[in-house]
Amino acid sequence: MSELTIWTYDWVPEMPRGFVRDLRLRWACEEAGLPYTVQTVPFDGRETNHLERQPFGQVPFLSDGDLQIFESGAGLLHLARKSDRLMPRDAAGEAQTLQWVIAALNSIEMVSVPWWFLTISGAADNAFTGWVGKRLDQLENVLGQREWLAADRFTVADLLMADVLRVPTLRAFGTRPASEAYVARVASRPAFTKAYDDQIAHFALADEKRA
Repeated sequence: MSELTIWTYDWVPEMPRGFVRDLRLRWACEEAGLPYTVQTVPFDGRETNHLERQPFGQVPFLSDGDLQIFESGAGLLHLARKSDRLMPRDAAGEAQTLQWVIAALNSIEMVSVPWWFLTISGAADNAFTGWVGKRLDQLENVLGQREWLAADRFTVADLLMADVLRVPTLRAFGTRPASEAYVARVASRPAFTKAYDDQIAHFALADEKRA
């Protein structure tokens, strides 16, 4: 088996720690029991210093032997193909998982991220507010009827959707008990705790090196 390498920044400021998206790939590897290492690109100069591997100057990206994959969603699907702990192997279960992975990225995160950016910039009620509320209410209806999004069990779709939803500002936007219970349930998994703690420790060590 080729060695998996997850690439992230060598350091980030305090605010995004615990939310940098290499966490998603760390978490997936921990859930699946896939061995991996973490390597870094410099945060300073990040918009141009790794464009050959990530054309938008972002992280994470994933190396699997000679294979290079950018975008966290693409990396998650690649890892899911390596382990049925992340995605079922039957056609129906796989299809359900795939559609909810795409929904997390396209129907929820596509709306919630620009709303969040405008919110922290001081525009609490912005052009995305109604759209975000509608999408979260629709998802609340789904989560009120099931424990997991796909295949009646935890999959990579739950990993991704819970990661999208766990942003504190988003969780505080309205009262949605099913969604809150869902995030708490998924984020209580030992694999998440391990991945989260490792990311926090990674950036804390970087603070010491920069001091």
